Amino acid sequence: MGKSYHFAAEVAEAKNFVDLQELFHNNNWTDGLPIVPPSPEPVGELLDWASLPAEHIVGIEPVRERAVTAEQLAINAVMAGCLAKHFPVVVAAFIAMLQDPFVLHGATSSTGGCAILALINGPVLEDLNIDATFNALGATDRATTTIGRAIRLSLQNILDVRPGEADRSTLGHPGKLSFCMGEDEARTSWASVAEERGLPPNISAVTVMAAGSPRQIMNEWTTDPEEILDTYIAEIRASMLHYSIYSGNWAIIIPPQLREHFEAAEWTKKQIREYVYNNARVLRKEWETCGKVAVVGEDGEREYLALRSPDDLIVIAAGGPAGGFGAVIAPWFGKTSQAVTVAIGACVDCKV
Repeated sequence: MGKSYHFAAEVAEAKNFVDLQELFHNNNWTDGLPIVPPSPEPVGELLDWASLPAEHIVGIEPVRERAVTAEQLAINAVMAGCLAKHFPVVVAAFIAMLQDPFVLHGATSSTGGCAILALINGPVLEDLNIDATFNALGATDRATTTIGRAIRLSLQNILDVRPGEADRSTLGHPGKLSFCMGEDEARTSWASVAEERGLPPNISAVTVMAAGSPRQIMNEWTTDPEEILDTYIAEIRASMLHYSIYSGNWAIIIPPQLREHFEAAEWTKKQIREYVYNNARVLRKEWETCGKVAVVGEDGEREYLALRSPDDLIVIAAGGPAGGFGAVIAPWFGKTSQAVTVAIGACVDCKV
């Protein structure tokens, strides 16, 4: 393909790099940051790497019945700064997001302001030099930063998910620029998120979640797994009362300093999920403590669970080696959108 590649999409031209940036900004084709020019050669390289023809339909957004093609994704991935080897992850993320349980239109058009969290597992972590340690939720490496940005630019330019257009977020959060991370599989004895969600070991995969902004916790004063989890649960309960009381996929991130206490006590992710399921719950009357007396009504003793089942909790091993910190990531509007995991490089039917 390479230099001989010809776009199916309409082609825009500019005299120079500066004019190109202004063209893209003026047409709302970018996120406010400069873009890499999506010329035929790099777009063709991405499609070649993924062995996808330009016209291949990755999926269809069901609400507006809009197709997402491989060429469209490749153009936006180049704009975001992706290398060819990053592109299969972008494709897999869209395969996952376009599945019915994810409810992509709702997650990206709600006033609730969530972003798409993409979690990467498997051998691709090493292949792409993904660093799941220091600054795991920040700009830690080239791959996760550009993949996350490619997801957002593709939503914007293919499905019109721009602020004030399809995106009706009241506030949003910084994850709307890029919200992608790897799991620190090399430094834990735990099974990966992808394995726990049904994929075989040693398969590269991406899990997508309609996610609120990370809420950091800290507990350096205990080695007891239950006490550490009680700190996570306190943050979950607070979010349930302050934001959404309804059950759904929650994610917790456990860095090494806290993780070593779980592993020393031989706690598995399964035990963590069960403990959180049993304890992360609130009563409706607790809304009285945060200014929501008017919605308590006569049903104050009704109990609300953060998780519909233990399997709703996504337990992620990631983070820098020191500090008793962790993070809780809330779901968008409870069970409305469900996290989806797919193998990277697999067909749309290869899903869990």
